[in-house]
This record gives sequence, C-alpha cells and structure tokens, in this order.
Amino acid sequence: MAMRESAEGLHDALPQTQRMSAVPIDFYFDFSSPYSYIASEWIEALAARHGRTVNWMAILLGATFQAAELKSPVSHPIKREYSLRDFERSARFAGVPLKLPEKFPIPTQNAARLFWWLKAKRDTTASHWARHCLRAYFARGVDLSDTEALKGLAVEFGLDAQEAEAVWSDPQWKLRLKSANDAAIAAGIFGAPSFVIDGEPFWGNDRRAQIERWLSGGPF
Repeated sequence: MAMRESAEGLHDALPQTQRMSAVPIDFYFDFSSPYSYIASEWIEALAARHGRTVNWMAILLGATFQAAELKSPVSHPIKREYSLRDFERSARFAGVPLKLPEKFPIPTQNAARLFWWLKAKRDTTASHWARHCLRAYFARGVDLSDTEALKGLAVEFGLDAQEAEAVWSDPQWKLRLKSANDAAIAAGIFGAPSFVIDGEPFWGNDRRAQIERWLSGGPF
C-alpha cells in the first residue's frame, strides 16, 4: 500500500505535460503555406523533447479563409512585399532552406488527398509525404499543382505514379479532404500552421516559443 501511495504521489508531483504526454499535438498545415513548411521542420523534434507525438492534418487554406472571410496576405498589395520578405527571413531564422517558388501560391488539393490516403494506411508515411512535398515545393521549386510534377514526386517517394493519380482523382479521397477542411473549420482553425495542444490553439510558426513553454511547464 505504501508503495502504491508513493507512486501515486510521484505521479501527482509530475508536471502536467508529463502526465498528459500521451496526448498528441494536432498540427494543421497547408502544402502551399511557407510558414507551414518552416513549422514542419521543427514540430516533430520539439514534440519529441516533451514526450509528445504529432497528429498531422492536411487542410486547404482557401477553405478556411473563405469560412473566416479572410484572404491570403500576399493578395493584399500593402502586405505582399512584407510577407514575401518575412517568409524568407523566418526561414533563415529557423535554419530552414527556402526558395520562394516562381508560382506561388498554388492549389494543392491533389497532394493533400494523397496525404489522407496515406494516413488511412499508416500515419508516419503520411507525415513523411507531407515533408517530402513541402521540401520539394519550397526548397526545390517543384510545382505541386502540376500533375506530372506531382506524379514524379510520388515516384521519388516510392509510390506508383498511376496509383497516385487514381487516388487524387477518386471521389472518396476528395470527400476525405473536404471533411478534414470542414472539421478544421468547426474546430476554429482559420490559418496554417495551427497547433492544438491539450485543447489550447496556437496559430502561426511564430508561436514556437509559446508552444515550447506550454509543453515544458503546462498552461500559463
């Protein structure tokens, strides 16, 4: 009995984040979002340091923007030049290679549909696909909206090109992506990257320090 009481007392003394370590971090990202790309390069390591896993969630910013009556910052002339500068500066600050693609932003529903197909099979494969595509677009300039280029990336990743095309053309995976967008909007997600940790939402790559504090010390 004394040992049990001692163990329970030790558990109660642990920081809240350690007691909740099994709860994954929900990470909402868009394949055409530079800040999502930058965040995708640090979120896994940060989560692992605090005993967490990451639940990757591909969404389309166009859907969330429409629901929130927002526009991309690069669509506003007064914001565009600053945003383009900040993308590059933020990447340099994070030590992440970034070369803004000539075609930006782009529609990325096909890459996202493949993500959800892979996630239905095995989650880690889906997150690896996400990083593969984000790096290809933002570091190599591969146009994810071009079906031939995307099939080429699928082959690089070890997928069959024809099967990949069949997946993103399949109504089942079109509907799966739509339901992911709808669920994100219902959860209050309006931009990317967004993170939900223990029910607390954080929006933006620049919330890294707050996320780190939350994971290390609990709510503040």
